[in-house]
Amino acid sequence: MPLEVIEGVWIPFLGTVLGAACVLFVRKNLKVSVERALTGFAAGVMVAASVWSLLIPAMEQSEHMGQWSFVPAVAGFWLGILFLLLLDHVIPHLHQDTGEAEGPHVALKRTTMMLLAVTLHNIPEGMAVGVVFAGWMAGSETITAAGALTLALGIAIQNFPEGAIISMPLHAEGMKKKDAFIRGALSGIVEPLASLLTIWAAHFIVPALPYLLSFAAGAMIYVVVEELIPEMAHGKHSNLGTVFFTMGFTIMLTLDVALG
Repeated sequence: MPLEVIEGVWIPFLGTVLGAACVLFVRKNLKVSVERALTGFAAGVMVAASVWSLLIPAMEQSEHMGQWSFVPAVAGFWLGILFLLLLDHVIPHLHQDTGEAEGPHVALKRTTMMLLAVTLHNIPEGMAVGVVFAGWMAGSETITAAGALTLALGIAIQNFPEGAIISMPLHAEGMKKKDAFIRGALSGIVEPLASLLTIWAAHFIVPALPYLLSFAAGAMIYVVVEELIPEMAHGKHSNLGTVFFTMGFTIMLTLDVALG
């Protein structure tokens, strides 16, 4: 396996680790304004990555289908949406309010459920990185190594606040900083594993790459619309989230076009 691929699949996990490390240096939870800004930025990055790094390459790889070249992108996109919809029937929403009193046991249970939610939602993000690198390794003319690395970097940026929103509440509820950091960091370990598994599987199903690319895009867009946008728009500082969404979108767009 090329060194670029090995490095690329671990970049998103590094973003989670760095986010979880906030608990080691910050005494209290992140300010609401910072959370809104990070969430908005992450949402913008994921939307841009879904379009330029996943959906557009999926359609370009299906050009041989002529006027029906949109079919793999639409079908895969809907499968990704439905897959995450199914997950949301099993796991809680990141923004879900329990409606219970804020006792320590309730708060700890809610944070544990959030850890599960983030971990499971990281699977399609790992698949997204894996399928793009698989396409590059398969010799696709529409996917470059730089473009794949850009996607991995974009997801790493998105993972930073996720690591923080896991580790910092765990510490605030009484867990030692080191243990909270480890649990926050490990919530992202499924991403490189999902990436490597997807790369392995894609070698046998290269013709399905357009569907896999758009599936990953659908899953990522679902996370943005269902989880990140409500978080960045809830309560105060919602305008800040919108501004940073735009920043994340344009930065990811620029990187993908310039490097891809």
